[in-house]
Amino acid sequence: MLGQGVHVALTLVLFLLLWQEAGPIEVPLDPTIQQKLKQPPTIIKQSVKDYIVDPRDNIIIECEAKGNPTPTFLWRKNGKFFNFGNDPRVTMQKHSGTLKIGFRPGERPEDYEGEYQCFASNDHGVAMSNKILLRVSKAPLWPKEILEPRVVTEGSPLILPCNPPPGLPPPQIFWMDSNMNPIPQNERVSMGQNGDLYFSNVHLQDAERDYSCNARFNFTHTIQQKNPFSLRVQTTEPYNDTSFNATDPYGGRRVAESRPSFLTPSGIQSSKMVLRDQELLLECIAAGLPTPSITWFKKGAELPAKKVKFENNNKVLRVLSVSEEDAGDYVCTANNNVGMIRHTISVDVKAAPYWLDKPTNLILAPDEGGRLVCRANGKPKPTIQWFVDGEPLEAKIREGSSNSVRHREMLGDTIIFRSVEIGSSAVYQCNASNQHGYLLANAFVSVLDLSPMMLGPKNQLIQVIENNRTFLDCPFFGSPLPEHRWFKNGQGSGLDGGHYRSYLNGSLEIKRTRREDEGTYTCVASNMLGKAENQVHLEVKEPTRIVQAPVHQSAVRGTTARFDCKVNSDPTLPVTVTWTKDDKPLDLRWRLKKDKDSLTISNINEGDAGTYTCMAKSAIDQDSVSARLTVLEDASLHPSLSSALPPGRPDPPMDLDLSDPAARSVRLTWIPGNDHNSPITGFLVQFEEDRWEPGRWQNLTSFSGDLNSVVLQLSPYVNYQFRVIAINSVGQSDPSQPSPRYKTSGAAPDAIPRGLRGWGTRNDNMEITWEPLQDLERNGPNLQYHVWWRRKDSGEQWESGTTPSSSYVVQNTDTYVPYEIRIQASNEFGSGPESNVVIGYSGEDKPTEPPRQLQVSNVDSTKAQVKWKAVNMSSIRGEFKEYRLYYSRKSSLVPDLVVKEETKNKGFYTTAEEPSGILTGLVPFSKYKMSMVVANNRFEGPPSNMVEFTTREGVPDAPRFFKINRRTLDTLYLEWDRPLEPNGILIGYKLEYQAVNSSRPSSPTILTIPHNVTKHTLRLPDRFTRYKLFLSALTQQGSGEVFAEESPHFSNEAYIDQVDIATQGWFIGLMCAIALIILILLIVCFIKRSRGGKYPGKEHHT
Repeated sequence: MLGQGVHVALTLVLFLLLWQEAGPIEVPLDPTIQQKLKQPPTIIKQSVKDYIVDPRDNIIIECEAKGNPTPTFLWRKNGKFFNFGNDPRVTMQKHSGTLKIGFRPGERPEDYEGEYQCFASNDHGVAMSNKILLRVSKAPLWPKEILEPRVVTEGSPLILPCNPPPGLPPPQIFWMDSNMNPIPQNERVSMGQNGDLYFSNVHLQDAERDYSCNARFNFTHTIQQKNPFSLRVQTTEPYNDTSFNATDPYGGRRVAESRPSFLTPSGIQSSKMVLRDQELLLECIAAGLPTPSITWFKKGAELPAKKVKFENNNKVLRVLSVSEEDAGDYVCTANNNVGMIRHTISVDVKAAPYWLDKPTNLILAPDEGGRLVCRANGKPKPTIQWFVDGEPLEAKIREGSSNSVRHREMLGDTIIFRSVEIGSSAVYQCNASNQHGYLLANAFVSVLDLSPMMLGPKNQLIQVIENNRTFLDCPFFGSPLPEHRWFKNGQGSGLDGGHYRSYLNGSLEIKRTRREDEGTYTCVASNMLGKAENQVHLEVKEPTRIVQAPVHQSAVRGTTARFDCKVNSDPTLPVTVTWTKDDKPLDLRWRLKKDKDSLTISNINEGDAGTYTCMAKSAIDQDSVSARLTVLEDASLHPSLSSALPPGRPDPPMDLDLSDPAARSVRLTWIPGNDHNSPITGFLVQFEEDRWEPGRWQNLTSFSGDLNSVVLQLSPYVNYQFRVIAINSVGQSDPSQPSPRYKTSGAAPDAIPRGLRGWGTRNDNMEITWEPLQDLERNGPNLQYHVWWRRKDSGEQWESGTTPSSSYVVQNTDTYVPYEIRIQASNEFGSGPESNVVIGYSGEDKPTEPPRQLQVSNVDSTKAQVKWKAVNMSSIRGEFKEYRLYYSRKSSLVPDLVVKEETKNKGFYTTAEEPSGILTGLVPFSKYKMSMVVANNRFEGPPSNMVEFTTREGVPDAPRFFKINRRTLDTLYLEWDRPLEPNGILIGYKLEYQAVNSSRPSSPTILTIPHNVTKHTLRLPDRFTRYKLFLSALTQQGSGEVFAEESPHFSNEAYIDQVDIATQGWFIGLMCAIALIILILLIVCFIKRSRGGKYPGKEHHT
């Protein structure tokens, strides 16, 4: 197929693989690769850890996994192999590990309760699921009991216990009377979190109903009811029905008031533990008469308004999504007009394990390295345990061979792999656990050996426009990482340099495509397992251009207008010419006629006015030009008009008026000016304010040309005035006269300062910076910025500072520590919204360790492999930026060649334990020295050991120059100079020449010239033929870069042998003869004149 696209901006980003010298491989999502890719199992679906099932339904325990080959499954129950094949009730779903346990009436699902774990395995490893605790939902009956009536004194507190039967999961509790009416709850009567019903004080009317506790079991959809309580309320005075009212529930009787006391919790202090990310429920229910009111506060801090909810008439404090900062002492107070009491609840926030760095799958090539990292946090700190293929890794290491120990090392929460081998794929499990829970993650390490594969379409044809930048795409993949090279027409030593640039992802860039770049390009990728190649055929086309464009014109109504549009394009590309009017397709009716090079509009009317665009489009490029048609009135209809006037800019709008004032808006109205034969298409509203930039007019907003009354949205605390500019097809009008001023009132800031970041300028500080609010975002006077910070994951209290500037420096920090930072703007009218938390870092310091054991290997003519021992990351004392290799060329091994020593550097970003990299761009046949440092963003560490090495001999550069000094009819006199960089010991020069205008194809002729010769006389086989000459220098490694020249035609006077004819004998003789003849003629003329004094006429006169 034809791969077309303007400028051929091919899909560079589809396969930007993470090419690194050592480290994980990113596998493209190509179906061909995925089919060939051998992959250990991965668990993709499993049941929840705490799995409660309905006893009336079949039990489904899910476990699904993927891998290549397809995994097989087995299960463990309570730590032992579960042979479900012997149980007819248990079946496993096809192509899955999911278990289905079916029951018949009367069978006991409780027999299958226990802890289940699924294992998925294939030839490359074993993955395992979480431990799934299976329990059957239970709804036990309420024990039968006879409840005596509860006797209580009027005004006293009362607790009616519920004590529901323990269910799985626990039931929902609610209270009703025998008539199934809910018990009203209020400040005086309420249900506690434990299900008991609390009366702060009892009224005589409370005895008019009974009270029954109900338990709803959601799994079984059943409700169980406890036998009801009945009350007998004793009074000290007779009850008067006629004197009861809502404000005096005691009917005018005297009931003794009492100080508050807590029904729950008891005492003056208690404690509560809650897990991170769960909800915290604190409860205080008090007795007393009158009914006490409940309030809450937290010691040493304010209650976070966005996370706190008060429920049950303030008796319950609910904190959503608890974090470590929610720990502390919470105080509830109960208060009435008799007294006040307090209870303090100390909240301790613990945490089940949560991920900081979850291990991820690792795909490596043979002999590469990488690492699995498993970091988790919790309270208390979780312990980390590694497994491999479901078995403890420590035991595997103790039992393993020295070879496995050499390739794999466990360092706490990290496993380091070095020089992995084929066949060492496995699935690793990380378990992080504490007393509150556990996390389990599977991550496979797959050692991939794959010969190179081409991923793009085969034999793609690319058509591009001349002189444009072009990319030829050749995505590939293989493991180990293949080397790739480009060739043109099957020749050359690889394309990279000059106006070619080869990218690591396989693409070839041609910086400016020319006609001579046409041809077939071959991309070759190779590694130790083989090679693959693909071809791209490039065709270079002439651009499509409109050479005779339509021009703006005015025409009188009823006449004819013509727009020209002549196109030049590449003869091999079909071109389509289309017309649009005002960016919409043109309806070619009978009055509009389109031919090859023009558009004609006859009998013009007002509807024909507008902008006409001619677009010429080929398959790979396009060109367009627009012109405006203005329709004028016929002068005969308006005698006052002596002629049709051309369109002009509109007059400015007039009579600006402000109305409908509001806090952040006002209505602006104006009268449009004369449009001067070109309709007004829009209005631009500008504003000026006298506080921040007085006298400077700024664009506010734009409106369509059919509006002259609009509502303007404004900023607070700005004293505005406005002006309006009209716009038509000719241009903009002059601005209108300004409107009256309009001042908006102030408000708190709406904007959050942008660009918040923290970075140290010294090793003991952190400078917090941000972009200040723009003038129109201030919303009021006295703008301030409030900054908060604290160390990340420390649980410390936030520290804060306030400043009017756009930076704040935190002093006395540790070196390179992460901080949580947030910011808020405020002014005299209040505070704006808070920013999200961002992470900043305190300052960096000089690294303390050098890279160790720097060495070089696999040196060839232009590159070398560099290896070293990594530094301890804590010694970097900052953000790891790179390992920086400094190298310089000391001398050339070519005798008498003097080079200038220049130090260069190259960075390597890798976190491998034994990193390596490739140093490229070296000069062949030279001595080098190098050393390495580790660098953070500000400093470099001490240097490593110095290493010296020499590069191998290579092919030479091109000769410095190559020229044809002169030419005779059949001879060329050639001259050249030695290469600037011989890259080895020169052994000669190769001269190749071939006819370029011969009617018959001919093979090139090759001559070898000694290395100490820089001139040569070449006799041509045919004096009437032009020749192409190619000269290159030779070393033992082959011929180098070619310098090409073309011989002139024999009739070209600039190169014909310039023989000095003034020195030729025949010419001298000829010139002498001519000079002698001229001398004789001069003598004869002189004699004749001398004798001419005696004339016959004169004698006769005498």
